[in-house]
Amino acid sequence: MSSAAPQVVVDTPQYSLSVRLSDYGQMLRLRIIVMSAVAVAAGFTLASQVSVNFALLGQAVFGICCLVAASSVLNQVIEASSDQQMSRTEARPLASGRISAVEGSLLGVLLATAGTIVLWLQVNQLTAVASLLTMLSYVLIYTPLKRLTVFCTTAGAVPGAMPAVLGWFAAGGALGTEAFALFAIFFVWQFPHFLAIGWLHRRDYEQAGLLMLPSFSDGGFRAGMLALLYAVAFIPVTQVPRYCGLAGDGYSIAAFVLSTGYLWLTLRFSRSRTDGNARKLMAGSLICLPVLLFCLVFDYLRLTA
Repeated sequence: MSSAAPQVVVDTPQYSLSVRLSDYGQMLRLRIIVMSAVAVAAGFTLASQVSVNFALLGQAVFGICCLVAASSVLNQVIEASSDQQMSRTEARPLASGRISAVEGSLLGVLLATAGTIVLWLQVNQLTAVASLLTMLSYVLIYTPLKRLTVFCTTAGAVPGAMPAVLGWFAAGGALGTEAFALFAIFFVWQFPHFLAIGWLHRRDYEQAGLLMLPSFSDGGFRAGMLALLYAVAFIPVTQVPRYCGLAGDGYSIAAFVLSTGYLWLTLRFSRSRTDGNARKLMAGSLICLPVLLFCLVFDYLRLTA
């Protein structure tokens, strides 16, 4: 019997290209892009009073998501050294050295430029300027603040709350109570979500010197209380669209059920800060927000049909 010959991986141009594209996909953080695209589409639909212009929606989603991707890439360029110190990020393309800082920076600038040009020329100037400022605030304010103050989470929640508002602007919506309602929902929702993530990766963050929790020394008590405070606030905040004309009673009931469930998961985490409860809170948050947006858009379309 003859043994099979060992397989040899050949570094062909095709193989190198596939690896490079995979690295680019990891740098872009496709999950965040998808979530942002859903938020943009929701805001755009809510601002479309007669019918949805799908061509314009596609251009808006493309431009805004280019800037979201630029935020992720440039963030990783700046944080390459701290990413090397954390087990969950040490294999990222920039942290591991597979992609150079120069290449990463060029990719980020190219994405930001392309997104801004598309929004300026094909959508409207308000959306272009607001999207660019959102990207800059994430890269130039939130990212450096991670090493300076626990208020970095608050700073990061501002650009994190903008995609639905940017979608609203893209469809011609004005800066008013409706845009504020969309911003407030995303802004408040983020805190229990990110505090749960911060707790799960607390040792990594502490080792890298990133101040992602109110304290690393009190067993997470203040983090749990802060998450609970925002989860309580989330209940009335989700009702704001009902009172500014974006939705009716159907949405209001669904929002109450979803936000109460979110509060219950947060309460469990605040009382018992285990990794299991943090994972349940994080998973629940990722279910709560998309379902809430679906109910909001569905109720709006029902009312305007």
